[in-house]
Amino acid sequence: MTIDTDGSVIADTTMPGFDKGEEFVDQERAKLRLPPTVVRSLTTLSDTKGAVSVALNVVGAAVGVVPALIDLNVWTVVWAFIVVSMAAHGFAILSHEAVHYRLFSTRWLNEVVGRCCGLLIGVSMCTYRVVHRLHHNHLYERDLDPDLALMAGYPRGKYYLLKKLAIDLTGITAYKNYSYFMGRPAKNAETDKRVKPLDDTSVRLRRQARHDRILILVFHAAMLIGAIASGWWPQYLLLWFLPLITIFQVILRVRAVLEHGAVSDFSSPLTAARTNIVPASVGWMLFPHHVNFHIEHHLYPSVPHYNLPACHKAFAEAGMLEGAEVVTVTEALSKIMADRQPKVAAA
Repeated sequence: MTIDTDGSVIADTTMPGFDKGEEFVDQERAKLRLPPTVVRSLTTLSDTKGAVSVALNVVGAAVGVVPALIDLNVWTVVWAFIVVSMAAHGFAILSHEAVHYRLFSTRWLNEVVGRCCGLLIGVSMCTYRVVHRLHHNHLYERDLDPDLALMAGYPRGKYYLLKKLAIDLTGITAYKNYSYFMGRPAKNAETDKRVKPLDDTSVRLRRQARHDRILILVFHAAMLIGAIASGWWPQYLLLWFLPLITIFQVILRVRAVLEHGAVSDFSSPLTAARTNIVPASVGWMLFPHHVNFHIEHHLYPSVPHYNLPACHKAFAEAGMLEGAEVVTVTEALSKIMADRQPKVAAA
């Protein structure tokens, strides 16, 4: 485990044979610090809290699916579409926690549960670990941050985001988004270059990512074959597959844009990321497991999700959020949907 001078975890790498290309780099550590005792408290893992988060997410998925399994009708299917999509989003966040080695303190348990959370929604946790590391280490860097295609370029006017969300709702963009989670190189529209995230990592993580992708494909092929063979294919299609390629994709885009779209300054996570202040009802829909505290996550990725509210409070008390993108969702949307700013010619 790599520990910085303030006691925080830079790269949780306790497995033997840790190699270069696996670390999550803190971009602001030289400038902003919490007291070491506070950081140690915030980064301490609780297996109980991790297990509760996973259990609540499983219950949420069941709440969405079970009514339609009992009585398949229009209303139970609509209910399933909404609730299952929210639960899938929660599984994505829990898989993200495992990417950072923050879901469980026991490494094998972190890996198994994290992979299962990803497996259920068709996301390779091990591949996403490679991709997401680049997003953290090269936030908003052209040709290096693989998330640029989703979050950059805002504001683009009132209707641009709405048009994108309408297309997401049709399921057309699901292939592109899932390709991202599988490590497919993303093309930068401005430079015509492709970001190849799977090239920038250790041999070990690249091998794990490849095996995990194969497992994802085999699992979902088996699920489809089993559903067809058993006659349960309508339920599989309506209660799981279609929510994943429609509403789930909408939620992913909205959150990504709220976290990083139309930010004020790309040079620092304080201004290139955004913490969205939301009521609990909106939080459950768009920011499960406290991921609305996104600045805090970028500055201290070693803080587990259940400690992010406390981390936000510690930042505020230490004056570390002055000038940062800490706004309400309404304010964030007004920035994102503002008129596109004209480019100023260089002198």
